[in-house]
Amino acid sequence: MQQQKESIPPAASLEGNKLPTSIGQVGIIAKYEILNYFRSRRFLILLAITLIIALALTVAIAYYGASSLAGSPLNALGFYAGWYSFAPTLIVVFCSVFFGGDAISGEFQNKTGYFLVGNPIRRSSIYIGKWIAAFLASLIIMGVYTAVTVVNGLYYLGTNIPSQYGEALVFTLVYLIAGLGFTFLFSSLFKSSSYSILVTIILLLFGFSIIDTLVTNLAHVEPWFSLSYGSGIVSNVFTVPYPPHQTSLTFGPGGGGGGAGLVQYIATIPEGLMIMLGYFVVTSILGLLLFERKEFN
Repeated sequence: MQQQKESIPPAASLEGNKLPTSIGQVGIIAKYEILNYFRSRRFLILLAITLIIALALTVAIAYYGASSLAGSPLNALGFYAGWYSFAPTLIVVFCSVFFGGDAISGEFQNKTGYFLVGNPIRRSSIYIGKWIAAFLASLIIMGVYTAVTVVNGLYYLGTNIPSQYGEALVFTLVYLIAGLGFTFLFSSLFKSSSYSILVTIILLLFGFSIIDTLVTNLAHVEPWFSLSYGSGIVSNVFTVPYPPHQTSLTFGPGGGGGGAGLVQYIATIPEGLMIMLGYFVVTSILGLLLFERKEFN
């Protein structure tokens, strides 16, 4: 995921002889960082992956019929639930890793940070500006997938868009900011882009899910500390009524009660939002503190 970054010229950060405010510095950093994203292969690759997934679903539904996705009889909730269960959370993970995985560590590895911090600019402005650029680039990717989803929904179902879809979009954005905060933390922790990208993609794709399973099945404890557990509300919101917070599962001989039992936990919507927002706040602050203290040597 290496890319040629455009250095921010000192003149761009000055208005005459007057330094811009902290907000102005954030804007300058965000502007040049998002330009780097648009010129990089990673943005085009992720955009292409998103379009391929969305168009593949469009072609499949056109060939097999909308009922193949939503079930019969065709209904709006089933259609949007089926469409939304395929990719959005995966796209969030890829956006977090592609745009945030080396946002900070790349400055150390590629030595570009020497030129950046040499300007009269706060490190906090650098960090926040890069985060905003990653968020805006991710919004474009998510917007493309959402646009294809809505166009298909309008074609097959008209303007009958369930409220659960709007809620899922909001929850996805909360998951996105939590994922970016998480990746920026590890990007600040490591000076190697490879390490920061590898650790975050493993944790977001597999690590948290494995932890959820082990904690629930072995320790019989609710995994309230897991980001993947909190993000479960993105897909669960399409279930009407919303799934119960705790369910007892029995399997094995004598399933009526004589078999082994497990407890399944499902985050409530307020709990899921609190978990994801908590990850965003804590990891963003920790990542900024690490970046503030780390030396370029």
